[in-house]
This record gives sequence, structure tokens and C-alpha cells, in this order.
Amino acid sequence: MSNLKIQGQPLPNMPWEERPADCKNVMWRYSKNPIIPRDLLATSNSIFNSAVVPFKDGYAGVFRCDDTNRRMTLHAGFSKNGIDWKINEETIRFECDIEGVKEWVYGYDPRVCFIDDRYYVTWCNGYHGPTIGVAWTFDFETFHQVENAFLPYNRNGVMFPRKINGNFAMLSRPSDTGHTPFGDIFYSESPDLEFWGRHRHVMSPAPFEVSAWQCMKIGAGSIPIETSEGWLMFYHGVLRSCNGYVYAFGSALLDLEKPWIATHRSGPYLISPQTPYECMGDVPNVCFPCAALHDPETDRVAVYYGCADTVTSLAFGRISEIVAFTKRTSII
Repeated sequence: MSNLKIQGQPLPNMPWEERPADCKNVMWRYSKNPIIPRDLLATSNSIFNSAVVPFKDGYAGVFRCDDTNRRMTLHAGFSKNGIDWKINEETIRFECDIEGVKEWVYGYDPRVCFIDDRYYVTWCNGYHGPTIGVAWTFDFETFHQVENAFLPYNRNGVMFPRKINGNFAMLSRPSDTGHTPFGDIFYSESPDLEFWGRHRHVMSPAPFEVSAWQCMKIGAGSIPIETSEGWLMFYHGVLRSCNGYVYAFGSALLDLEKPWIATHRSGPYLISPQTPYECMGDVPNVCFPCAALHDPETDRVAVYYGCADTVTSLAFGRISEIVAFTKRTSII
């Protein structure tokens, strides 16, 4: 797709490894995966499902670090190359003066999105059940928490990197208190990060006979990438197999100005649990994308994904190839 236009800041030095000569897949794994081990911190049981963005002359991120009490905590981290990470031992302490909201219970599966002049963090926040917490930061040192976006129960809050119809925009997946055996992707808007509305349905799980890897539930993954063909969204899907849940991820294209309209959606997955670090861990058989770096000039994308709810890995691809794959294999 030589005429494809990709929005975003140049990232010529982003993490990258060329496709192996014997690889026929649209996306391929980094040869040195996992890039973040489960015990990088003195207190971590696992580090996975985390968010990364360009920051200054390198990269910063918010990381899910479950500790050895198995508490779900969030930590800031920094890297020069996006591969070798220094994650703060101390958990993020959000600045917040909103009664009730400021009481920390748990936090997991963060995403980070740069809009206008600051970085916005969304995560699954404990507030009488899981909901979407929202905060912002300039420096990844001080984080200012605002109102929760939605009522419980909700997960996978993923913001768009620019305003839609003049409003902040977010994808999410309403859920329940447990390990949700269902889930559709929805779209919402907010003028002020306090009141959210204009809720629109985006996508449902696919019929088993059509695309089994995403037949039980789906959820938005990394921050959508704006292209001339639409918003490229990586999303996870779940198969309920005879041996438990299997998490893989695929791709979809959303209308640029009406992102609740999915125009194309991949039938096959892009990445599914196949390697030992994806198949073995605290929760076996999980590939869960939460962040993506991309360089518009070179067409490159690097997706950070959690593996088996234990470690963090990288997968690479060309945006034009992924867009073409999404359109060619679409089940819409």
C-alpha cells in the first residue's frame, strides 16, 4: 500500500528487528523475547500488560507489576532504546483530592496516550469492582488522577491520540466482577474527562465458525494508529478451549471520524500463544497487547504484549502490510 499515509511523530530509532528469512507471517516476534522478565524488580512476581510511549530522547512507560503478595500495582519505567528497561521499585502514587476516587485498591493493564501537551494514563482501577481510572502526567514522576471514566464494571480503557468531534475519545469493554466470560468493545466521548457519553457499540466477539480465536470476548489493545485507511486498532480476542481460555490478538480498521464504525476486521490472528514464554506462566496461553510504537517514515510498528500474565515481549510488523492483511482477511 504505497499510498498509505500514517500519522505520528518520527521514531527512526524505535525498537526493531527485520523479519526472519523463514518467516511468512505478517508479524514476527523479537528474537530475544521476553524483553522484561518477571523478576526485574526485587518485589515483582510478574511484569506484563504494560504501556510504553516515546519520551524525551528515549521511552517511558507505566508497567503492571504484580508483587509477591500478588497485589496488582503500577510502576513508572524508563528506557533509552525501548528494550532495556529501568522500572521504579516504588509504585506510582497518584495525586488526587477526590473523595473515594483517591482511595487506592488495585490497578492493572495500563495504557498511555499522548494528547496535546501531556500523557494520559488509563488502567483498570479498583473502585467497588473494576472500572477505568484516568490520570495525566508531564514527566512520569507526578501523576494527577481525575474522575473514573465509567461505573464498574469495565476494563481495557484505550484512548485515541487526538480528540474526536472536539472530545476525548476512549474504547472500553464493559465486564463483570470476575474473569469475564463475555465482552464487546464500546466507544465513548468526553468533553472534560469527567462526564462520558455518546456511547456506541464497536465490535462483538465473532461467531465460533467464522473466527474462533475471538469468539468469546474481545478488548481494545494498544492506542489506535491513525492512517489514511482508518484507525488501525490492535485488539485481543479470547477462545474458550477445552483446556481453558486462549488470548491472541488481531487487527481492525475503524472509521477516522466515526471510530465506532469498524470497516474491516481480521479473521485470522496476528499473534497467538505458541512459544514457551507465551504458553507457560501464571496464566498459560496469553498474548495481550497494551502498547505500540510506530515510525510513519519507515512503516514500522513494534507491539508490546504481555505473555502468560508473567513477562513482557515485543512483536514487529509493517503497518502497510497489517492494513492490507486486515482488509484482505476481513470478516466484516
